[in-house]
Amino acid sequence: MRRRPVFRPSASVGLWADDRGAALTEFGLLLPVIAMLLLGAMDAGHTLYVRSVLEGEIQKAARDSGLESGTAEATRALIDGHVRDQLRKLGIEEAEVTVSRRFFRTFTEAEVAEGEPFTDSNGNGECDQGEPYEDHNGNSAHDADGGDAGQGGARDTVVYTVSVDYDRMFPMNGLIGLPSRVEMEGATVMNNQPYGEQGTYGPTVVRNCPAAP
Repeated sequence: MRRRPVFRPSASVGLWADDRGAALTEFGLLLPVIAMLLLGAMDAGHTLYVRSVLEGEIQKAARDSGLESGTAEATRALIDGHVRDQLRKLGIEEAEVTVSRRFFRTFTEAEVAEGEPFTDSNGNGECDQGEPYEDHNGNSAHDADGGDAGQGGARDTVVYTVSVDYDRMFPMNGLIGLPSRVEMEGATVMNNQPYGEQGTYGPTVVRNCPAAP
């Protein structure tokens, strides 16, 4: 009786069945993805932290500015400097921090932010080329939001705005194409304390916007 030959796996078959080192290979393939997720989470966390500090500092600065002592230019400079210092301590020492104040007579005017009327002769949506406008607040400038620059006086409503622009802490711009710089802005609306009578504007004057140079 003839025997059937016994099949013996060749060396190549044994190599395919050998799974030693598979875990290391899989980890090497997944490592870039894991690293990108970790960096993305840290980048998002840092951005949220900066925004949280920004909002807190804006609220405090607005309250301090609303006091009678906050109307002094030197005091406002100290308040704004403190905001800049606190933000730059968050690992963004070279951040560009811009602070602005716009005041209105009422909260409604601040909320609506309606610009002073003007005659748009050239139809470009801007007051320029000597076009006439109504100067309601008497500051000799056309205000697109109807407000005026500065802290104002007693009982005035102030929009306090802080803009921050800084280099992204983690290299997400090179990994997933995010911008290399982070830009954020925060604002709050507060009323100055009633430490005196609120100011009033004189009669509306019709002026002309400056012509292009």
